[in-house]
Parts: sequence; C-alpha cells; structure tokens
Amino acid sequence: MSVLRRHAVVAGAGIGGLTAALALHRRGWSVTVCERAPGPTAVGAGIVLAPNALRAFDTIGFDATRAGGLTVPAAMGLRRSDGIWLTRADTAALTARYGRPPLALHRSALADALAAALPDGTIRYATAVTAVDHAAGRPVARTSAGDLEADLVLAADGIHSPLRRQYFPDHPGLHYSGETAWRAVLPAPATPGGVGVDTAETWGRGERFGTVPLADGRVYVYATAVAPEGYRPADVHAELLRRFGAWHDPIPALLERIDPAAVLQHDLYDLAAPLPRFHHGRLAWLGDAAHAMTPNLGQGGCQAVEDAAVLAHLLGDAEDSRDVPAALAAYSAARCARTDAIRVRARRMGRVAALTHPLAVAARDLAVRATPPFVTNRAMDGIVDGFKLP
Repeated sequence: MSVLRRHAVVAGAGIGGLTAALALHRRGWSVTVCERAPGPTAVGAGIVLAPNALRAFDTIGFDATRAGGLTVPAAMGLRRSDGIWLTRADTAALTARYGRPPLALHRSALADALAAALPDGTIRYATAVTAVDHAAGRPVARTSAGDLEADLVLAADGIHSPLRRQYFPDHPGLHYSGETAWRAVLPAPATPGGVGVDTAETWGRGERFGTVPLADGRVYVYATAVAPEGYRPADVHAELLRRFGAWHDPIPALLERIDPAAVLQHDLYDLAAPLPRFHHGRLAWLGDAAHAMTPNLGQGGCQAVEDAAVLAHLLGDAEDSRDVPAALAAYSAARCARTDAIRVRARRMGRVAALTHPLAVAARDLAVRATPPFVTNRAMDGIVDGFKLP
C-alpha cells in the first residue's frame, strides 16, 4: 500500500486530535476525524501554548499565531489575594531563555484554525467511535454512523476516554484532585487598556484565581476551590463573588463582567496511575486519553500537541502500513516517561496551591517569595525546553 493511501481514523476533534490529523495529512495520510459533538462550538476556555508546544507546531508547519494574533503579555507571575507579588517573570527574559514567548488563545480559535487547514469533509461531527476491532488484522473503528477501516486509529477521545477503558480495563482510572474549577472568556475591554489585566495566578487558602489576556484582546479567567467532588453551586456568580470578590484588583471588576451562563465548571482530575503504554497494535492514545493531568503547570494541551508531532514524525518514517505497529511502539517509548513526569509534577503543584491551613499557606507564600528566579527557571527548563523529536 502506498503512503498516500494510508488511512487514519482519529477519535476526537479536540486540540490533540486535530493536531494529529493535520500532522498526518501533511505527511500524505488520508484522515477521518470522528467527533461525538454535533458541531464545532465557540464555548470554551483559553489555552496557553508554551514554547514547547509552539516548537511542536513548527515541526508540522502550523503557525499558531494565525489563530489569534501576536500579542503577548509583558510579564506573568503569582500573587497573594491582597495583590502582593510572590513571583513575577518578565516575558522578554523568558523569550530570551526559551527562544519565543508563550501564546494565549481561545481554544475554539485554535481548533478552528487547525480544522481550516484540513481538507473539507475530514471532520465528521455527531459521530462517536465506540470501539476498535483488530480481528481482521487492520483496525476497524466502530462508530455511531457505521464502520471505518483504517491502517491506524488514534484515540484522542478525552479524559473519560471510552477506548482507554476498553483496552485497559484494570487501570484504576481517574483521580479526583480535590478541586473544582470555573472558567470563562470575557469580551475585550470597551476602552484601550481595559481594567489593566496581567497574566497572573493568585493563591489564597484553598482557592485560586487566574487571569490571562488572550492574543485577540479577550480575557480568559479561571478560578479553583477545594470542594467535594460534584459540588455545583446554585448561583455561580454569587459563589464566585463570595469567594473572590474581596481579592485584589482587577478581580472584582472581572467578576462583575462574567456571564454566569457562559461559565464552565469542571472538577479537576488526572490519571490515578500511568498507562503501561500508549499503543496497542495499530491503535494509539494521545492527550488526555493517554495522560490526563491537572492544569497546574499549563501543560495538558501542550503535551497533546507534542504527542501529535512525535506520532506523525514516527509514522512518517514508516515505509508502508506494515510498519505502523513498530512506529506506535516507538511513540510509546518516546512519550510515556515525559508525560507521566509532568503529570506527577502537576499533581504536586496542585497540592501546594490548594493548602488551606493558615500556617501552611504562610510558609508556602514565604517559600515562593524567597526562591530565586534562576531556581524557578531551571525547574521549568525540562518542561518548557524539553520537546524534541526522537
């Protein structure tokens, strides 16, 4: 079978699935993306693409700035609820260290840009992949709209991945972090400069509030709180005002601009344990389906992009369809250790950020303020500067 006729079915049209689809398409594959949702949606949250994700996009020839612009924040950092900075990093210094600044976009804008780069008809909405059958040698994706034969199936079907549960029935599944999160994207301020929003995360006692100006002028805000699993307040706006309304500016002003109907709330989970591998025959997992992690390091989406770039690189080296299983085994070998190390670090960071005892919180804040910037930078080097193709 010629390379041009190889067919991949991708389960899921999230950032990881669309990136993988585009990367394979540009290496000569025919790709079908199956998405269970009835269509694309503008509802969503922001995503910060760290330099490692932007370098991964470079390897597939995709310019993420086309999804939202070139605007980047002057600085970013961590604050206390009274507004005192615990740590602050100049973006120019980060750019000098890592070669480029991070890029903050609306997730739907990034997804739209990736989808637009694919051939018409690639994405099939209202089509869920329910199972994958390997009995005939080549995988057959069983979908709600019929069967699809393929040389490769990619499970990019999210944190609750049905395909992960099917092939790893003894895996313990998801672990609740103890925190719930609210997310919203606010319109651009009516006046230039708006309310003076920095890229910052503010830590309190078991609560956090984050602000991220997006490249298109809008503002992504998020909040987390230690709460029982499944906790859902009857009045979201009142809940956020109760928790964060007395915090430093511009948080109160941002809360007043939130449309409660547009707020997303999700409990925060990661995988309770790593998967033993990211492949099975001609089936591979990527993104949250493979290594779900909490958002505490901002690397969930970034690692999905890395997965897609590495996967396409290895599959592009396969001479024909018979080489696909070996390429997927190499993908597992290249990705399992890195993604699990980041998953574990994100969990540990979340535990520190979610401290509630006043003495523990005071000690935490003091330790953060006392940590020299070069120590913080060095700790992040392995993540932000750690992407490479095998």
